Amino acid sequence: MTQQSVPQVGGAANLASVEDATAFAQTFDSIVANVSRAVLGKKTVVRLALTALFAEGHLLLEDAPGTGKTILAKSIAASISGTHNRIQFTPDLLPSDVTGVTIYDQKTGQFEFHRGPVFASVVLADEINRASPKTQSALLEVMEESRVTVDGTTFDAGRPFIVIATQNPIEQVGTYRLPEAQLDRFLIKTSLGYPDEDSIVEILEGAAQRDRTRMLTPVIDSNDVVDMADIAASIYIDTAIAQYVARITDETRKDSQTQVGVSVRGALALVRCAKVWAAAQGRNYVIPDDVKQLAVPVLAHRLVLDVDAEFNGVTNEEVMSRILTEVAPPSSKK
Repeated sequence: MTQQSVPQVGGAANLASVEDATAFAQTFDSIVANVSRAVLGKKTVVRLALTALFAEGHLLLEDAPGTGKTILAKSIAASISGTHNRIQFTPDLLPSDVTGVTIYDQKTGQFEFHRGPVFASVVLADEINRASPKTQSALLEVMEESRVTVDGTTFDAGRPFIVIATQNPIEQVGTYRLPEAQLDRFLIKTSLGYPDEDSIVEILEGAAQRDRTRMLTPVIDSNDVVDMADIAASIYIDTAIAQYVARITDETRKDSQTQVGVSVRGALALVRCAKVWAAAQGRNYVIPDDVKQLAVPVLAHRLVLDVDAEFNGVTNEEVMSRILTEVAPPSSKK
């Protein structure tokens, strides 16, 4: 699909230029390379995490302990000169421990809001499924609207803002399963996994340096992240691509192995991510391959499987991959 006098879709003005996309790709690759100095052998996951950042969404990592989830969050924050906070979710964690609390100041005679750890550029919500549903829900507003309401007063989380949440798939005692409504708030779900042998050797040889993120220097300023997010949002998407996304999401709702398919929010999420993915490759337009490469990490966690399918060991990722093979992509324009 070529970019020759493309029409404007949905009344969109100021579509990203080729120069914008080229500059975006160069900066994106520089950040990937910088983060990869600390997170070894995981460039694909790093690219997905940055896609969530520039699409202004949130990332869910389902991984065993010790795979580098905290390092990933800290590396992204260091690369964009942003602030970073880590919240360790536990059963006794309260919503105010996440969002903040209003305290009465006897000297001034006024109530003052003390911001919680959620006010940061990059927030690591570690083992989010260990907290009660009430505490988990404290994240819903800030994840969806980038703001927190406490005692009737609203506080903006600012831009850039990303929640990187983790959950442990092997220890389920004392955990609370994330409800579908909260899963739907995560733009992308993926897994770091263990590094390959060469990366493990490199980690072991540098064992004296306990925090590899300290050697990282900022690639861009956090304000530049906002500019890049605006460029990604203005990437052109053809009507045929939008129809392709619509067909994919519609098939997830019709499939015999699903109880609940992908919502409109999920379809929008896929389009937002595809735009970032296109810009990261120096294109100012989306192609079908962008959609295909992102459909599983963006959509699979939004499916609710049929009881029989789940009992038979079918996974969300397998259902999503099969649907992708059944839905034909649009042909390229010359």
